[in-house]
Amino acid sequence: MGSRRRQKKIAMIGHKRIPSREGGVEIVVDELSARLVAKGYQVDAYNRSGYHVSGKEFDERRGKVYKGIRLITIPTFNHKKLNAIVYSFLATIRALFGGYDVIHYHAEGPCIMLWIPKLFGIPIVATIHGLDWQRSKWGNFASKILKLGEETAARYADEVIVLSQNVQTYFEETYQRKTVYIPNGIHRPKQSKPEIIQEKYGLQGDDYILFVARIVPEKGIHYLIRAFYGIRTDKKLVIAGGSSHSPEYRDQIRAMAAKDKRIILTGFVQGKELAELYSNAAIFVLPSDIEGMAISLLEAMSYGNCCLVSDIRENTEVVMDQAETFRKGDVEDLRKKLIELLENQSRRLALKKGSRDYICNRYNWDEVTAQTILLYEKVKK
Repeated sequence: MGSRRRQKKIAMIGHKRIPSREGGVEIVVDELSARLVAKGYQVDAYNRSGYHVSGKEFDERRGKVYKGIRLITIPTFNHKKLNAIVYSFLATIRALFGGYDVIHYHAEGPCIMLWIPKLFGIPIVATIHGLDWQRSKWGNFASKILKLGEETAARYADEVIVLSQNVQTYFEETYQRKTVYIPNGIHRPKQSKPEIIQEKYGLQGDDYILFVARIVPEKGIHYLIRAFYGIRTDKKLVIAGGSSHSPEYRDQIRAMAAKDKRIILTGFVQGKELAELYSNAAIFVLPSDIEGMAISLLEAMSYGNCCLVSDIRENTEVVMDQAETFRKGDVEDLRKKLIELLENQSRRLALKKGSRDYICNRYNWDEVTAQTILLYEKVKK
């Protein structure tokens, strides 16, 4: 009898933790890793300690298996300037002894350590989820570290994955580095009736404007609130998301929301409550200054939402002609477009009708996984 074929091993380094919806990186690692396991790979996900989102659920998985993915928790501390560096270093040292066929780094900060396994001849793939050093939540020191991580990925990674054609152009012009464009995927979800959101917030369906993302400056929530102030409507504005490294901005948004009783801050949401919010919104708005590839936008369109987004390329590449856009950072233009959509129900319905099939047919997690596997096979040769 022939010997049993060895299971290929992949390490995922860079996310905060899975299972989690703390950010797009976590969702990508979760979705990709689970599908790799289904394809016969052994996947180890290197979680960070010190992150708490929804109680004990995550801590209880420490050192266990989730969706067939082995979870390895790396001790670190919750310090926004040094957390990613310490975690990445410790995870990298641990991964050197894991016998991995490929180590897959995610996000710019953790990429700062990928040169270490490269010295040992371990194949490296890096996914740049966005140009993180541009985000306003980071100070000068942190921005330099993130930029160094980006440069390290460009120089040492065997393959670099980017989520937008805009970032692909940036890497080629800045580093003369060829990258591989593999966008995020999405499911085709089931619509949910307004039950939880009716009980908690009094929402009936089609009676609110929705924002879903982290409460951080680059998401542009302050533009949306200012635009909403000037609109005469009975519809509410629902802002769903937790804060991340930006307590001052979170407090600013809370103060702005307190001035208008129509504004609802839900905090972090997930599961059925999030599904209900997506399923029953009149309009979904993403007013970002900076994005990588917004998972919340893909999700909103997959639920058949009428979407209004800032005209940055990372958004317009996703929506094409299946959503409305406004000029980035222009509160007056945002207000104007919101009023137009609120007053034009036929336009809202047309966008709702087209967005669901468009996004679910174009972005598919199985295709993302297949393209990623091709890269793994390429770097191993």
